[in-house]
Amino acid sequence: MLGGRFSLELGIDFDREPEDVERWALAATLLGNRISTPVAMRTYRVFARAGVRTIGDAGRRDREELGSLLDEGGYVLYGEPMATRLLALAEVVADLYDERLATLGEVVVDPRELEQALEDLPGWGPLTVGVFLRELRGVWPGAVPPLDASAASAARHLKLPDVSHALSTLAVAAHLDFRDLEAGLVRVCAHHEFAGCPGGEECPFAAVDREEYVHF
Repeated sequence: MLGGRFSLELGIDFDREPEDVERWALAATLLGNRISTPVAMRTYRVFARAGVRTIGDAGRRDREELGSLLDEGGYVLYGEPMATRLLALAEVVADLYDERLATLGEVVVDPRELEQALEDLPGWGPLTVGVFLRELRGVWPGAVPPLDASAASAARHLKLPDVSHALSTLAVAAHLDFRDLEAGLVRVCAHHEFAGCPGGEECPFAAVDREEYVHF
């Protein structure tokens, strides 16, 4: 098993605790950057141990402290710019949403409008928004992002459907949460052993640098 949702791996469960959306927003901010998933996950755990669990928490720390936590997590060369980005993000989330980003998902039900509002956040682009929304499927009415590109590649690799509605049907038949299936497929892209894969010679990983598929 390659595992399911990254949020659950971090102990974040907004199905049970709606306010965990705030924790996931911080985690997604780290995961949505051009840095490896293990480093981003480790960095979130470093933050959580230090009491920085949400974007609002980050806004109450200074740049030096955030940089130190980022360095401890493994950001190293990217720590200072990421600390600056987090502070800018925290300021906007505080001003627009009173430190509660969940407000946005509760009132904006149009998927495109929701995606645009999230993309307008400092440091958030399509990659971060995709990471954030895909695990909020079924939680926020407007959270219906397209199938993650790396998940689609992995689905083709495994000779599975590479569109959301068909994979959703497959997940139901297999008694899986679609979010776990999608996250599991994302994880396939970071897997390093493809011997005997049912993708065979058609495997999309065979002729390209696998690093293209490692990140979210």
